[in-house]
Amino acid sequence: MEPKPWRDRVREEEELLARLNRLTSEAAARRAEALLEGVEELGSKAEVARALDRSWQAVDQAIRRYERKLASGSDATTTE
Repeated sequence: MEPKPWRDRVREEEELLARLNRLTSEAAARRAEALLEGVEELGSKAEVARALDRSWQAVDQAIRRYERKLASGSDATTTE
């Protein structure tokens, strides 16, 4: 059996990377929405971070990226 030509393999991998980027962006948005719900429930980003055993900066950064994306109205993908 002949292996696929390299151009076909490159194209397929680029398509896969694009799908994975899109899925990553969607997951990051859902995660940020959940973090925001946690902030509403617990009162602060610091409390959410403590509850999840994460750094405050990680929680803050995820929320800020999400809010910037919403404010820009962009559908750009992220690499989070």
